[in-house]
Amino acid sequence: MHQLLVVTSVLVALCSLGSVDTSAYDKIVTHSRIRARKEGPNVCALQQVQGSKKKYFSTCRNWYKGSICGKKTMVLYECCPGYIKLQGMRGCPAVAPIDHVYGTLGLVKATTTQQYSDMSKLREEIEGKGSFTMFAPSNDAWNLVESTVRAALVSNVNIELYNALHFHMVNHRILTKDLKNDMTFTSMYNDLGLYINHYSNGIVTVNCARIIHGNQVATNGVVHVIDRVISGVGNNIKEVLDDAVLASDMMDKLDQPGHYTLFAPTDEAFDKLSPGYLERIMGDKAVIAALVNYHLLNSVQCSEAIMAGSVYETAEGSTIEIGCDGDSLTVNGIKMVLKKDIVTTNGVIHLIDQVLIPDSAKEGVELMGDGQSTFNDMVSELGLAAAIGPKTEYTLLAPVNDAFTTEVMSTEQSLLKFILENHILKLKVKLSELYNGQLLETLAGKLLRVFIYRTAVCIENACMVRGSKEGSKSALHVVRSLIKPSKKTIYELLVDDRRFKIFLSLMETAGLTDLLKQEGSYTIFAPTDDAFANLSREDFALLKSDLNALRIILLYHFSNGIFINGGLEGGVTNLLKTLQGNNLQVISVNNSINVNSVDVAESDLMATNGVIHVVKNVLYPADLPVGRQDLLVLLRKLIKYIQIKFISGFSYEEIPLTFISKVIQGEPTITKITRVTRVIESEPITKVTRVIEGKPSLTHVTRVIEGEPSLTHVTRVIEGEPSLTHVTRVIEGEPSLTHVTRVIEGEPSLTHVTRVIEGDRTHVTRVIEGEPSLTHVTRVIEGDRTHVTRVIEGEPFLTHITRLIEGEPSLTHVTRVIEGDRTHVTRVIEGEPSFTHTTRVIEGEPSLTHVTRVIEGEPSLTHTTRVIEGKPSLTHVTRVIEGKPSLTHTTRVIEGKPSLTHITRVIEGKPSLTHVTRVIEGEPSFTHVTRTNEGKSAIKKVTRVIEGKFLNV
Repeated sequence: MHQLLVVTSVLVALCSLGSVDTSAYDKIVTHSRIRARKEGPNVCALQQVQGSKKKYFSTCRNWYKGSICGKKTMVLYECCPGYIKLQGMRGCPAVAPIDHVYGTLGLVKATTTQQYSDMSKLREEIEGKGSFTMFAPSNDAWNLVESTVRAALVSNVNIELYNALHFHMVNHRILTKDLKNDMTFTSMYNDLGLYINHYSNGIVTVNCARIIHGNQVATNGVVHVIDRVISGVGNNIKEVLDDAVLASDMMDKLDQPGHYTLFAPTDEAFDKLSPGYLERIMGDKAVIAALVNYHLLNSVQCSEAIMAGSVYETAEGSTIEIGCDGDSLTVNGIKMVLKKDIVTTNGVIHLIDQVLIPDSAKEGVELMGDGQSTFNDMVSELGLAAAIGPKTEYTLLAPVNDAFTTEVMSTEQSLLKFILENHILKLKVKLSELYNGQLLETLAGKLLRVFIYRTAVCIENACMVRGSKEGSKSALHVVRSLIKPSKKTIYELLVDDRRFKIFLSLMETAGLTDLLKQEGSYTIFAPTDDAFANLSREDFALLKSDLNALRIILLYHFSNGIFINGGLEGGVTNLLKTLQGNNLQVISVNNSINVNSVDVAESDLMATNGVIHVVKNVLYPADLPVGRQDLLVLLRKLIKYIQIKFISGFSYEEIPLTFISKVIQGEPTITKITRVTRVIESEPITKVTRVIEGKPSLTHVTRVIEGEPSLTHVTRVIEGEPSLTHVTRVIEGEPSLTHVTRVIEGEPSLTHVTRVIEGDRTHVTRVIEGEPSLTHVTRVIEGDRTHVTRVIEGEPFLTHITRLIEGEPSLTHVTRVIEGDRTHVTRVIEGEPSFTHTTRVIEGEPSLTHVTRVIEGEPSLTHTTRVIEGKPSLTHVTRVIEGKPSLTHTTRVIEGKPSLTHITRVIEGKPSLTHVTRVIEGEPSFTHVTRTNEGKSAIKKVTRVIEGKFLNV
């Protein structure tokens, strides 16, 4: 057993030989010796191609395949180089006797070369003193020489034959371990070069002639037997192909030193090209360069070194496969080599009868193969070829033929054309340029999403297969199925499907419906109504009563990211982290999905915000216990594929819904500014009108502030829902800039509004946090310019507003005086704090709400009085003023729905004129707000019009 392990280790080490090594030949011979160990000492196992005399010390690949160049081989056992047999003894126990080079030629059975050495007077030289390396052609090699050439050599033995043999010699000893790849030695004839190549498969060549028996050491050198007669080399590749079609500026380097292999097409090969191809590419230098370089390798590949198909990189950058079929060379699997192994000073030429066209010199439609022939035909038949001409950049997402089912092919042509347009991108996009989440625009104008997985690249529901190609101005990606761009959200798909009514109801109860609607990338395993068939009405009531437990169950069906079937790594467990926190275990086998051992009934329902996989079971984390008996009983009705654990008192952790963003639907969704008018007269006037379409909460408010206020302080308290609303306004100085910002969002407990006008700047900020998800209002009044922005989303629900004006405790007063051309109104509330209060009464029918203000102080002061002095220019019908000028009683009537509450405002300071009037009437189709600021320097007037149904204030 120990010996077997040792031998196995040696075999593994030898079979792992991969890179070019100066001793590769010696390793392969050693390997052959190990294979033949049962035949006796120093015996090597060789493979001989059936039907020929060609024998090889072969690699593991060829040995175990039992073939070379696609031809069956038989195993021969011969003495390893340097050993011989002894009669009556097993194997090759004797070392071959050492002799001079001439005698060694007979020992290695190169008798023809030995004979010619004798005829040409070379014998005396190679029997004498010196150190020589002779690459001796075998007897079969001489038989391959044309008879006329051979006759010419023999007829002139003293010159031609002698020179020919000298060309096979080097004037010093060189063993195979010294024959390194791309090495050049000077021969003994005319200093012509001998070009050595040493390959990783153990093949060693001299001017592309293979050494078949190497390292036969002699007293004055060494003999290597080769499989052909070699001739002198004097020209480089460019000189050999001086008149060839491929000779061009791109081949200038081929007259320089180097090590190249050129597959040179003949003139007849160019005649086989499709009509107009050469004319089309002649003006494109990049395409011509790609075409030429695709025929060129930056290494020397002699035909005798090819024992099986191998891939090589071309000078163009892509690869070609060079193989063999018997004695013929193949390129990309095609027999096309007419003449092989034309050796030059800088490489080797193989003449071929076809032009090799790289992908980089092709159009997109030319990149498609037989596997995409249906798509190719449909592009032509439906008239899409005109949109993807040779000068146009585009990318083809070509489905395989199997994607075009009978149902697809029976589709109406205009619709089928639209489908195929979504398989053509407007730009050239290489495989290496794709990234997760990328959007690609198609000819049809659709945007396709890219998904990158560990072992797959997918576009929408279709995943790519291997074989992406890049053309001159185009690219090709092959996909397994037709691409179906998504049109609806997950929510819309589930609603339309009608199999998920219960699931949708539970999502709504749990407050998770927005998750199905909002933008994002989600994978959802959606249970059908059948999954809940075992639950009673009481069970549903129990399930809906515990929102946290319901959310735990539902969110376990969601995962962040879009995971389609083709993107899952097959045959292994894919772990998907859910929004609940635990993992889903997903397995994809034979185009089917299994999640937590539950079969997925239908997969890859693509939505704009994710993908739906349909399941007929409710999913639940196997490692998550339950702490209540009633809930355990319910879950066991739902989930039968696992055993749910019970831990008394266990409670679920609450999941913060930070991943849900508010989705606001309905009207208004937009606040539109319809008209802005500026009027500048002797005293500048700025007028802005806004129209807000929707459901307003304000009706009609008019404010008039005149004069130069030194101080106006207003505090508003809004009570109700939200529970506290606090507003503070401070106006100081002569404002030249007014800025107002309102933000309404979230579920608030506090609304705070502050308005400050200081010096040359007035800044107002309102933040109202309530039911509306977002209400943002910004006002900017700069100089003679007024800019107003308001965004109102949702349905506001403010119903109760109270304004409390706080001033100096000792005196709160409002006075109105109408005198001359001015009207001055002051309200006075005097007395001890206990004697000053405001009461509002809301009474009457629902269509009419009366609000009455009573200002009470000392008994003698409870009068309603208006004093008009001089010639008043302003009167109001809605208020009656009588009595003493210092006493004022005001009553306001607010007509409308009972939701209207009350408003109290007190303005303190020393304004020359402050006039406030508010009227709220009925159910207006227009809500109109007008503010006018008048003073010595300017008049600023703002009008707001809100159209829609009146709700409440």
